[in-house]
Amino acid sequence: MTENLDVSLKEIKGIGEKLLEKLNKVGIETVADLLWFTPVRIEDWNNPTPISEVKEDGFYVVRGVIEKVTERRIWARKMSIVEAMIGDGTGSVRAVWFNQVYVKRGFTKGDEVIVSGKTSYKGKIFFSSPTCTVIGEGFVPNIVPVYKRPKGVSSKTINTLVGKLLPIARLEEFIPEEILGKEKFLEVNQALKAIHFPNTSLEWWQAKKRFAFESLFLMQLGSLIQKKKLSELAAPAISPDYEFLKKTIEELPYPLTFAQKRVFYEVLKDMEKGTPMSRLIQGDVGSGKTIVAALSAIEAARNGYQVTLMAPTEILATQHYETIKKIFGKLGIGTALLTSKTRKIYYGDGLESEPKKEDILNEIKSGKIKIIAGTHSLIAGGGRTKPIIFNKLGLVIIDEQHRFGVNERAKLIDRSKNENFSPHFLSMSATPIPRTLAIAMFGDLDLSVIDELPKNRKPIVTKVVDGESRDKAYEFIRREIENGRQAFVVCPMIDRDEEEIDFSNNTMADVKTVTEEYKKLSKEIFPKLKVGVLHGKMKAEEKAQVMQDFKENKTNILVSTSVIEVGVDVPNATIMMIESADRFGLAQLYQFKGRVGRGEHQSYCLLFTETNGEEAVKRLQAIATAKSGFELAEKDLEIRGPGEFLGENQKGLPDVTMKALQDKQMIKESREAAIMVLEGKIGFKEFSVLKKKLDHFQKSFHLE
Repeated sequence: MTENLDVSLKEIKGIGEKLLEKLNKVGIETVADLLWFTPVRIEDWNNPTPISEVKEDGFYVVRGVIEKVTERRIWARKMSIVEAMIGDGTGSVRAVWFNQVYVKRGFTKGDEVIVSGKTSYKGKIFFSSPTCTVIGEGFVPNIVPVYKRPKGVSSKTINTLVGKLLPIARLEEFIPEEILGKEKFLEVNQALKAIHFPNTSLEWWQAKKRFAFESLFLMQLGSLIQKKKLSELAAPAISPDYEFLKKTIEELPYPLTFAQKRVFYEVLKDMEKGTPMSRLIQGDVGSGKTIVAALSAIEAARNGYQVTLMAPTEILATQHYETIKKIFGKLGIGTALLTSKTRKIYYGDGLESEPKKEDILNEIKSGKIKIIAGTHSLIAGGGRTKPIIFNKLGLVIIDEQHRFGVNERAKLIDRSKNENFSPHFLSMSATPIPRTLAIAMFGDLDLSVIDELPKNRKPIVTKVVDGESRDKAYEFIRREIENGRQAFVVCPMIDRDEEEIDFSNNTMADVKTVTEEYKKLSKEIFPKLKVGVLHGKMKAEEKAQVMQDFKENKTNILVSTSVIEVGVDVPNATIMMIESADRFGLAQLYQFKGRVGRGEHQSYCLLFTETNGEEAVKRLQAIATAKSGFELAEKDLEIRGPGEFLGENQKGLPDVTMKALQDKQMIKESREAAIMVLEGKIGFKEFSVLKKKLDHFQKSFHLE
């Protein structure tokens, strides 16, 4: 084997079915996936940290003696806990393992051990499911790579597998020599060996820097190529009627902010051009992105073009349809709602119907319907039966889905009678993405930011609530509901499914779940109130009904997962109560907070936490004082990394890439290198090798 990195691991001898299944679960399916599954860090076992210097929420290596080993069971949760106390003369520290009884058999009191892993805090600092190695005779500590292990797979197993593949995998270099020399990067084969089997910590950092740069370079080269392709396409030139727009804006039920007007103008100028607009509108929850998108849709429709408005959920698609109908209904522009369960056509007051799907498709094909609201999959894919054929598609608006590229546009163009044009593209996001991260991830999009909220908004009172104040908080919620208001209760998890919880990485045993909180609140705390439940495992029609009941105030309290983060608008809800708030990122908490405060009444955000950790409480207090979600986003990028914005489960994105997205200088340098390659300023002889690598990168590490 040489460059064929797409070979399945099934073809590699020595990898059993059970191990293969565990690797596949985290996206490691091919030789390339495994080779680029790089260590998240290294541990220098030659230089352990004195136990007295160990702090919470960090990775440490300590060397000491086992002073005590115990095992206990929590029968109610079907959980076993093994604890060991380790001392080194400067102090002692606990090591705790959840549901790993076999760990106890590996060592006994008096053994000298090296313990490595992450520390947590609950009353006292402790190691959470660390690696614990007994030091035997002749043991020589060295530099040990640590991987973000799949559940049930050790770092040693991954390192051994990589060791088998490296000697038979000879790779062609794809980074131009000029860039390698300028940045002093290791050659690709040297780098792979150094990152998995480093001789020194310096060698490991050199290799890590190369792979970090490599990921950003490929990512940005792909974005720039896509942007270039779009600039070569034709798009409808939509001429705005400024007098009409001025009159329409003046008649809105609320005044637009300066930021909304600025962003709308940027959109209008883009749509005037004969090339496709590719713009991402960012703004805090409640900043008014939807009305800007709706005005853009109205203007495109008045120019004779059709508009699709795609949303991630049926609830949000319906909300967009209702917004256009309510605010712009008098214009008589044909508008449709098309989801898997609901079909509506609206032509004006008293002219709304619920036709068969075939009738809606015919109306769209004929061009009578100008604006179509629906879910991404239904409109982009056309549904399970007949596909949607557009008459004259001019604008595609998408909520919370930015990676809508050339291929997806091509599918829409194929289903439009107006095949000579590519539609304009406008994306909206309430996720406050730091600017440097947005440039790296969405470099093919132009950015607009709505950076102010409507002036009539009352500030949301935000409090961090510890365990001792829980009863007072419940009483406060009860009084608010008695006054006619409603409350959200958000939890990080749906239920405590042992199969879904990896206790080796974090202590999820104390995290609040939707299932448990719904039962407690409805049966014990608020038995006289109506409590609803909402989570991602429910069917679409169930979720829609739950949200409808909450909107109509048939439900007083809604217990939910983070599904309420996107787009749900209930002006009467004045309390956002977030359980285990320390488990969420700052930017995400800010979005939850923005789900209330949308009506005339004073609103509150209560951040519940059971931790006393100084760092965790400090992070939560930042929510109360933050002026914007973008301010918190920058902090989150530093503290928690880009996974907070992109999702930790982005397929195939290695940890080295995620970390690289925190490096502003490297983002800048990699973008400059990508521009030089694209503009032909670097004489790269083997561009085909780079093209091949780029194709593989985009397939393996896509961001859909």
